[in-house]
Amino acid sequence: MPPRWPRKPDRKTDPAYRRLDDRMTFAVHVAGFLAGNSGLWFFHELHQATWPWAKWVTGLWAVVLLAHLIYIAAIADYSLNSDG
Repeated sequence: MPPRWPRKPDRKTDPAYRRLDDRMTFAVHVAGFLAGNSGLWFFHELHQATWPWAKWVTGLWAVVLLAHLIYIAAIADYSLNSDG
């Protein structure tokens, strides 16, 4: 069930909505990371492949995911005066 918002959502003027939207976007990013990497490693093991790039894909994506988490948890400004 999608979350309900008590007023018309607007990223520019509603910091609470902006914060929720950023966290939902992060959740989608985590879900994509988990689904993509589980598929990658499943086929890697299934075919007993020697894909040296698989570790790089997982590692780089994990770094991007960590940067996304740091941004929404520590850097993003959700005050009313921010530009979004």
